[in-house]
Amino acid sequence: MKKLTASVVLFNTPRSQIERLFKSVFDSKCVQTFYIIDNSPNDKWRILEREYEKEAGLAGTRLRYIHNQNLGYGSSHNLAIHEAIEAGAKYHVVLNPDVYFDSTVLSELARFMDANEDAAYVLPRVEYPNGELQYLCKLLPTPADLIFRRFLPKSWGKKRDDRYCLKASGYDKVMNPPCLSGCFMFLRLSVLQEYNVFFDDGYFMYCEDFDLIRRLHRVAKTLYYPAVKIVHDHARESYKSRAMLWAHIKSAVRYFCKWGWCFDRERGEMNKRCLREIKSWQK
Repeated sequence: MKKLTASVVLFNTPRSQIERLFKSVFDSKCVQTFYIIDNSPNDKWRILEREYEKEAGLAGTRLRYIHNQNLGYGSSHNLAIHEAIEAGAKYHVVLNPDVYFDSTVLSELARFMDANEDAAYVLPRVEYPNGELQYLCKLLPTPADLIFRRFLPKSWGKKRDDRYCLKASGYDKVMNPPCLSGCFMFLRLSVLQEYNVFFDDGYFMYCEDFDLIRRLHRVAKTLYYPAVKIVHDHARESYKSRAMLWAHIKSAVRYFCKWGWCFDRERGEMNKRCLREIKSWQK
């Protein structure tokens, strides 16, 4: 069995999402420890340990429930990642509660990572429940990229957004973008440990995935692998809630203050390298 662990952060999470994700994890039968980080005001989800004890046992999975002060998404997953490293895990999967997948996905991604030892991260093809592709491979963003996406009509910035989301790639080949979604993060723990690359605790929610993957991309490949797919029932909360929108804005400000607003030489170099790779396929 692969030394593979996984973690999910719960906060006001619908029961239906929990059940769907847990089924995906246990059906995989290759997760050594599944960390449940509960950021709810009380430990109401401790009951999951008892309710899923039998299923976890049959899958050969240990459930590890942690009721945590709500320090944010990345900080909470850091707790599980550090424990996984101490336990000798080889790979760790950071899961959103709104994803699900079939029983072969995790073992296939582990095989892919075994064959690509220069990779620190892999993202599979991600679809909406209706089968529509989610364009989650990206260039490192400029402030204008995020502003156009969020606040202007789609038709105004379509060309710019298509470039930002690497649509010209066709999303049908393995590629090495500098920025990918954090909804499903399959990570090689030895790289995180060697280079001390973990989630930045300064982000509460949003942009922590961009920040982490950028730092991983400096030292290893961060790959998209379309031969395997998952489903992401993405609710786009920051488009519905002012509080979530404000959280998103604060995280974006932190990101650009850290990496650069208009002047970011590394961003330019990483983006050019990615675009050259895609352009080479089209010759």
